[in-house]
Amino acid sequence: MTIHTADIYDQYGETLQSVSTPFESLGGEHHFHGPVRTVRCFEDNTVLKHLITMPGDGAVIVVDGGGSLACELMGGMMARTAAENNWTGVIVNGAVRDRHELATTPLGIKALGSNPRKSSKNGSGEQDVEVVFGGVTFRPGAIVYCDDDGILVRD
Repeated sequence: MTIHTADIYDQYGETLQSVSTPFESLGGEHHFHGPVRTVRCFEDNTVLKHLITMPGDGAVIVVDGGGSLACELMGGMMARTAAENNWTGVIVNGAVRDRHELATTPLGIKALGSNPRKSSKNGSGEQDVEVVFGGVTFRPGAIVYCDDDGILVRD
């Protein structure tokens, strides 16, 4: 069943948070929703790379990459791994790469843009912490709804 963010907003109104930052829909799925898991990292995707290997159980990973477009935080191989491990989607406040692969992967992917440059692998970052971007606070366990209209969060 496809859930549209406009319909969700009409139902829940101001009890929802709406992301003000314009994100691109880059994955094979443009409508996705699920409980939030978070990663905070800056130009280093080590924590995200580890998390996607774990069972996703239909959750959406929200990655706060500080809005950096200097390098990617997720590419085609990572997206396939996430989809294979039952993650519903990934929202990246930063860049991805391999757009051609992402578009055919059965995973919702939202990102600020793309950059072919690889991220560092120093192991810095945090998982399952509160992250804030686009005027919204993402808490682990909240529900996120995404489509081409935008991103909504319900605590």
